[in-house]
Amino acid sequence: MSRVAAIDCGTNSIRLLVADVPDQGAHTDLLRRMEVVRLGEGVDATGRLSDAAIERTRRVLAEYAAQARELGATAVRMVATSASRDAANRADFEQMVLTTLGRLPDVVPGAEEAELSFLGATASLDAAVTAHGGTPPAAPYLVVDIGGGSTEFVLGDATGVRAARSVDIGCVRLTERHLHSDPPDSEEIQRTEADVRAALADVLAVVPVGEAATLVGLAGSVTTVAALALGLPEYDDTAIHGSRIPVGAVRSVTAGLLTATRARRAAMPVMHPGRVEVIGAGALILRVIMDALALDSVVVSEHDILDGIAIRLARG
Repeated sequence: MSRVAAIDCGTNSIRLLVADVPDQGAHTDLLRRMEVVRLGEGVDATGRLSDAAIERTRRVLAEYAAQARELGATAVRMVATSASRDAANRADFEQMVLTTLGRLPDVVPGAEEAELSFLGATASLDAAVTAHGGTPPAAPYLVVDIGGGSTEFVLGDATGVRAARSVDIGCVRLTERHLHSDPPDSEEIQRTEADVRAALADVLAVVPVGEAATLVGLAGSVTTVAALALGLPEYDDTAIHGSRIPVGAVRSVTAGLLTATRARRAAMPVMHPGRVEVIGAGALILRVIMDALALDSVVVSEHDILDGIAIRLARG
């Protein structure tokens, strides 16, 4: 049994998992945290991480480092994804992490990001779906991780990843690029859809998505759509993890989010404050993917790259 700390620093949020990971079987969470720091704010337009965004990230990272030490984590790994990978001043961010955490972040390429997401998403999926009274999802899985700056598509099964592609469509990136009105107008939505469909063409050239038996959706946009589709009175990760959401419900939720004002989205009881601005784009990405690939449902996983980091750190 290894006690490890995993940190995932994405475009929109930074998350911490401290867990006990056995040599085989499910890991046990000791602490799981998520804070929205918007590290990638403005990166799509400027190509740089802002000083304010780096400082917001530093403050939360200092808290995470202290909590990992207090809980006795014997190993720590921080993975940084799309925003820092794209930034011209990536070295400034890396120096901040080295000073704060005592080690450099692993700014992983999209292929490794995809592999870690697949590992985390599928490790406990059968048990989660069974807990909801469903039958274990059939492999191969198409794991889709909708992040702030990028979305990962990974096809695989129990033997591992068969094919993967990371594309630069994410809820923060597309919101900043297109969705400026409150609520977004039809032209903004159409331009967003066009970007998603163009990215899907790149995915289809690499990933044989037609082989997939089950779509597995990850990350905050997908879990928030699931919470709304399930009609939850408050966010409940146990109710969300392993749930199966039909495409009709995804379409309905997405339409509702894209016609809602910012104030109305903020008042939704399952909505994290940091997702209010970007949830419309995130839901739209999911809806376009499901429609374009003719997928009738999505199995939702609360476990993702963060869990994959912890498992890989403990087991090698």
